[in-house]
Amino acid sequence: MNISNQKTNYFTAGEFAHLCKVNKQTLIYYDRIGLFSPIYKDEKGYRYYSVSQYDFFSVIELLKEIGMPLKEIQHYMANKSPDRFIQLMRQQKDIVRLKLENLQRIEQMIDLKLQAVQEAKDLSFTQITTEYCAARTLYLSNPLKNTTEEQFVTEVSDFINNLDETKLDTGLPIGAVIRREQVLSREVENYAHLYMEQPYMQKRNGFFQTKEGVYVIGYHIGEAEHIGKTYEKLSRYIDMNAYKIGEYAYEEYVYDAVLKNNEADYITKIMIETTTNN
Repeated sequence: MNISNQKTNYFTAGEFAHLCKVNKQTLIYYDRIGLFSPIYKDEKGYRYYSVSQYDFFSVIELLKEIGMPLKEIQHYMANKSPDRFIQLMRQQKDIVRLKLENLQRIEQMIDLKLQAVQEAKDLSFTQITTEYCAARTLYLSNPLKNTTEEQFVTEVSDFINNLDETKLDTGLPIGAVIRREQVLSREVENYAHLYMEQPYMQKRNGFFQTKEGVYVIGYHIGEAEHIGKTYEKLSRYIDMNAYKIGEYAYEEYVYDAVLKNNEADYITKIMIETTTNN
């Protein structure tokens, strides 16, 4: 093809790269692997592209942007047809939709984490308070009571994997459920379940709703091994205010390794369900 007198109608490799907002080396690489070649190469090896190739290149970049491997793009380009293009675009649209849903979920997780940390900055971690709390929906792990250390590690890993697979990771802290008898006996590290709070109840195994009512709320500052002392303070407060410990207590981190470097600075929120003595 002789276009020596028509080169003004074509783009050089540099000009076409600038038009497509890519590096010139990208065009050279695509040409080398046979994915996208210039419309013309002169005797010196200079590459020239036509404006009609812009849409072709844009489709390649679109497919690459949504994660389609170059080999798959090459396979389509070697066997293209209107019907195959429609099928390909529909497949990629489904992929984009799933990615958008995942990004929206991540955005919601970020919003919840921001809200939790901002609210924590206004709390007094040295005070014990009594609050009327609405029921919350939790997704529970398998039972953990009396598990060995090795079993506990396995159950925690399984719970985290399950949250990810079921898309129930809301971004809120993973908490622990402690039964009344463990609070009374100070065996508070013998968890009944782990949990993650959920936005709404679902009819499936593992979902649980907390009791609406009065909770005594306090904060443990420091290592988890000393948390029993904080429970003692909370229990005394409960006795002094004519309550009795309800069926469950709940723990969740306010400040953990994400926010603090030293475990001595970690803060755990403790919420003990109560009932009156009357």
